[in-house]
Amino acid sequence: MKAIAVSQDDRSLDVIEKPRPEPAEGEALVKTLRVGVDGTDHEVIEGGHGGFPEDDDHLVLGHEAVGVVEDPNGTTLEVGDVVVPTVRRPPNGGNEYFERGEPDMAPSGMYHERGIVGEHGFMAEYFTSPAEFLVPIPAEMADLGFLVEPLSITEKAMELAEASRSSFTWDPETALILGNGSLGLLTLAMLRNDENYDRLYMLGRRDRPDPTVDLLEELGATYVDSRKTPVDMIQEVHEPMDFVFEATGYAKHAVQLVHALAPNGVGALLGVPGPWEFEFDGGAFHKEFVLHNKALVGSVNSHVRHFESAVDHLAEMDDWFFDDLITGVYGLGEFERAFEDGDTIIKTAVEFAQYEER
Repeated sequence: MKAIAVSQDDRSLDVIEKPRPEPAEGEALVKTLRVGVDGTDHEVIEGGHGGFPEDDDHLVLGHEAVGVVEDPNGTTLEVGDVVVPTVRRPPNGGNEYFERGEPDMAPSGMYHERGIVGEHGFMAEYFTSPAEFLVPIPAEMADLGFLVEPLSITEKAMELAEASRSSFTWDPETALILGNGSLGLLTLAMLRNDENYDRLYMLGRRDRPDPTVDLLEELGATYVDSRKTPVDMIQEVHEPMDFVFEATGYAKHAVQLVHALAPNGVGALLGVPGPWEFEFDGGAFHKEFVLHNKALVGSVNSHVRHFESAVDHLAEMDDWFFDDLITGVYGLGEFERAFEDGDTIIKTAVEFAQYEER
């Protein structure tokens, strides 16, 4: 079968031939439909994140996948089921996080991630997976299933943020999303359908005309240009934010967003910055937390219930949003285009097969 892999020797990205996998006991064989491309894939290609499987000189990419069950292999799944795989797998026999059903809470070094670190991903014509890590979705969502994994990341971050406010009545009305990439836009579309949020803002660094700015405004949000209004000035220029969702990986935002929060507000950090030392007023930072009951949570990865919630929220979004968000779906013959960067590119995917109802 064909697969898209990055080479350990020169970090090149190519279509390679691999044997079609055979499902082990408890696993199903899945025919891949589409696999999304995101910033993590680029970081893996460039060598800034992730790691290769032991004793392999390449890594099959891809962690945002949707496929159709080809061989249930004795599991509870059925031939033709459309499924989305979760990403984390137990390393070398597992550990207590997987035993508790909480792989998304395992610390670094205690998991493998398909297509990212330690285990091959889903950018191949077929893949196998334990049934417990496959989330069924409606067949009519087959073309959009590759968006379930990224939105599941938002679902978990929201869950953690809301849990941090669970000791009192929290009625958020305003939200700010830092980063106008595909994850930020998916999050914005989800919050747009949340009756709690009356006013939404999205921060970026792009000049008009720009498709992401057009899209966020079509979703009813206010665009904040960080070059004109830094995050820590948003309270003064716009208004205090009950919830701030960080998806930039820009280290200063973790400090600045605290000053953007309203009293009792919460910020969720999802970006992964590189090393960067800078000075800030630690006393003012600390005081904001204490005197105004603010909270900051970090979140990474997600698990089955977050995938299931993502399916529900994707179903509530308008078709026109996906038409604008997904700027390219490419077959194996032109897969390189899915990895291109550019001002007109928002979300891309590689298509291995088209869904056919059985």
